[in-house]
Amino acid sequence: MIASVGTDLPLQVLRATGRYAGPLTWDIDRAFPLAGQWLESKFATWAFSILEDWAQGRFDALDAVVFTRSDDNAQRLYYYVCELRRRGLLRGPEPILFDVGFIGRATSAARTVASVRALASRFGVSDAAIEAELVRADAASVPAPAPAAGPACLLAGTPPPDERVSAMIAAAGFQPHGDTLEQLWARECPGVAVGTGDPCAAIGHRLHEWQPGPRGFFNRGAAVVQAARAVSAKAAVLWFVEEDEALVWHLPAQRRALAEAGIPTLALSRRSWRADDGLDAEITAFLKEVAA
Repeated sequence: MIASVGTDLPLQVLRATGRYAGPLTWDIDRAFPLAGQWLESKFATWAFSILEDWAQGRFDALDAVVFTRSDDNAQRLYYYVCELRRRGLLRGPEPILFDVGFIGRATSAARTVASVRALASRFGVSDAAIEAELVRADAASVPAPAPAAGPACLLAGTPPPDERVSAMIAAAGFQPHGDTLEQLWARECPGVAVGTGDPCAAIGHRLHEWQPGPRGFFNRGAAVVQAARAVSAKAAVLWFVEEDEALVWHLPAQRRALAEAGIPTLALSRRSWRADDGLDAEITAFLKEVAA
């Protein structure tokens, strides 16, 4: 069985193996006695949870875990797992690092295509099996659900670990719109061309263009305004956790772009992953003011 960690991964290749168990999960509300000995405090809390479970043998039934290189936490966790296994402190599945490039040039795209091919070869997946998975996914795609009633609030910034921040927005009378980390990790790259005769190249080129992760090269100020307008948001919450050392750099540009678009914004940085630092009261007060 195979699992994954992070975004920007060719999930179609993993699904085509017939052995994909999905992304690893986490529980950020517990203690991490073993992982706490090995990881620096600036690791995301989900990394502590995954390493703790790894050390406790929860993943021993897996054969491999594929880590993305597009997320710093995932990449660093991969190297820590490798070193801990080398020292005999961890057992469990083989860690594999998937490289993906986002620079807008042919060599970057070619590197990503080569990475897709290497992963398919590593797991012995044929082009026919991958193409069949692309066709299946294309046929199974469903239209986006109709928007719920009530004013919309965009939740952006650090993808939250679960629905707890969205629940705070909903409790204040607004409809939350924003992906959790769990949803992002489970989402395969959309819009991959079918019937090209080279499914690995099709996936690689689309991954190179997609760029949903923290290392993507695009205007994040314009992107957050576009996301807000797509749901007719009346407000936006930009939430960044203490350990976020990548996406938070875009906070000034996102805040400025939302202000220029006339969208009231609550900007929050250096917050707790557990959202247990008075966030609910701040969101409630902000959205009540917006609604007034």
